[in-house]
Amino acid sequence: MRIRSTARLRRGRAAGAFTSLCVSLCVVLAVSGCSVAGADPIGEGPDTLRVVLPEEPPTLEPCDASLTATGRVTRANITEALTEREPSTGELEQALATKWTRTSPTSWTFTLREGVTFHDGTPFTAEAAAFSIKRATDSDIDCNVDGYIFTDSEVTATPVDDTTLEVRTAKPDPILPLRLSFVEIVPTTTNPGARVREPVGTGPYRIDEWSQGRFLRLKRFPGYWGKAPDYAAAKYVWRAEGGVRAAMVTNDEADVAIGLAPEDGAGDRAVEFATNEVSFLRMDAAKPPLDDLRIRRAINHAIDREGLVTAVFAGRPSGQLVAKGVTGHNPRVRPWPYDPERAKKLVAQARADGVPTDRTITIIGRNGIYPKAAEAMEVVQDGLLKAGLKVEIKMLDVNAWLEYLLRPFPKDIGPTLLQAQHGNQAGDAAFTMGQIYGSKGAQSSYGTPGLDALITEAQLASGDARQKAFADTFAHQNDEVVRDAVMANMTGILALSSNVRYRPNSATNDEMRLADMRRAD
Repeated sequence: MRIRSTARLRRGRAAGAFTSLCVSLCVVLAVSGCSVAGADPIGEGPDTLRVVLPEEPPTLEPCDASLTATGRVTRANITEALTEREPSTGELEQALATKWTRTSPTSWTFTLREGVTFHDGTPFTAEAAAFSIKRATDSDIDCNVDGYIFTDSEVTATPVDDTTLEVRTAKPDPILPLRLSFVEIVPTTTNPGARVREPVGTGPYRIDEWSQGRFLRLKRFPGYWGKAPDYAAAKYVWRAEGGVRAAMVTNDEADVAIGLAPEDGAGDRAVEFATNEVSFLRMDAAKPPLDDLRIRRAINHAIDREGLVTAVFAGRPSGQLVAKGVTGHNPRVRPWPYDPERAKKLVAQARADGVPTDRTITIIGRNGIYPKAAEAMEVVQDGLLKAGLKVEIKMLDVNAWLEYLLRPFPKDIGPTLLQAQHGNQAGDAAFTMGQIYGSKGAQSSYGTPGLDALITEAQLASGDARQKAFADTFAHQNDEVVRDAVMANMTGILALSSNVRYRPNSATNDEMRLADMRRAD
């Protein structure tokens, strides 16, 4: 993990290279002492941690906490799971469970923490844990965690007594405790058949007020079972422009701003860190012309990855959807080489064979998915146009974009490339392959029987055999299927007030723990 203020960031500040006149004006106002926060500045006292996000969470539903914009607010702050993974070591640690034992190939026993209370005053018990697991994995809510973490797994949780939980799976699952680190525990009074707007959890903070479109305020929970966090409250606001978010920290209007680019002007307040997130384009490979393997390979050759990470966003070129350190990462799968002439030849060959290369391919982009998201898609579009393809861009806000990310996908649309980003914070390729590449995966637009078989085989393996099986699966996807154009393993940049001590880690963008933020004085 790298944590530093870089020379590149300082040069970006000196140059004032903001992406629009609006951002430049906001920063000028910030320097002059005017507010850049808009009509609703955070305006809280020193006991409140002030956080500015790129976007408002689309939901705080606990079973959707695997979505980045939701999880960075809820996970380990409002709600907690039975287990949690330490990002720096990859080790699975205690949370609401203190012990877990595999009692058979298909069953595990969990010993639960005593003396834990939900925000509504009810006690945490094995019954609540069993209820939460069933609600997340076997209900009509269509929880993101179900498709992302459990895919087709059948899980049955049964309370043995108040502090003992038995969990059974239909098939052997060697990483079940890791999967359960994504099931946020809620009380049995939670609606089992519908999403909730303001969840009740066991975390160090509870929801105080959510003013839709303006702010979200959390308040320290006095009955928390663990160590009390430094700050009595946390207030989130959201600003789309990275330059505005950075200026709010440098102008002492916020303590933490995330999702920044090098040129956003955070200066010495900028902190750069390695993330687990990989940017990619998901190809709608079942529709022409994307159903032709030559076109999918051409798209990969037409993208200048080095140019993107040099001039557009922070990161390093990548050829696969998991970062180094994740079980299954294959060091032999390299980024596709930038070869525009090869891309042109592949498109021409496909056209000569009757592939409708003149059909418009729509890039479905998402505003704020990472810094300069629209600019990145313009670079991609330019490369594809030069290769001989017809491409247009449609940038959407998060809620509209989610319609394209998750099944069932919108009907009656032409071939698409979905701008996406995947963060495998769990540390095992099982949380990537099934949901993204499996034929029935929640985020999968295309799969093959051969790839499905490799995924199934890898998911059942353990130890070194598991690493090799997933590595081979990534190689097969890259060589034979080519469903994606993977672009870069992203570098995160946040701005941090001098009043706050915080060490971001590879999971920060997905799970920003407020309890890890300390007063500097």
